[in-house]
Amino acid sequence: MAEIREAIATAARAVVLPAGVGKLTCSGYTPDSVIAPHFFAGEYSLEFDKAMGRSLDEAELTCRVLVGRADDVSAQRTLDALLAGAGAASLKQAIEAARGAPGDFALGGLAHDLHVTRVQGYRWYEHQGTQYVGAELIIRIIGDGRS
Repeated sequence: MAEIREAIATAARAVVLPAGVGKLTCSGYTPDSVIAPHFFAGEYSLEFDKAMGRSLDEAELTCRVLVGRADDVSAQRTLDALLAGAGAASLKQAIEAARGAPGDFALGGLAHDLHVTRVQGYRWYEHQGTQYVGAELIIRIIGDGRS
């Protein structure tokens, strides 16, 4: 999962934030501290043996995006752009671009496929004593259970 989480963080780096916001920093792990806006791959659940012979496992990865709070309204506008279903700042669009062409494996061969299924938890988060407006993105990942 470490390689998959890092590949998702790499895909997320492709977003283009609105002018004046800065660049999205990303990590494939839960960081000690963040430089906002920041996207990171957090906890996951893993279901084994979704098909016979260990041929398919399914993971659900919870990622978080945290945005600074210099201004409540502008922070939430930035977050809304990141959570949009499409557009230059869309995390969904950037991450799902890593699915590859039809018939290709996702994340450069690390998974059969992935899909950003939902956004949840749009709220204030505390991370290492600092408050950020943020949300969670849930990503469903399927792949070979034998590797």
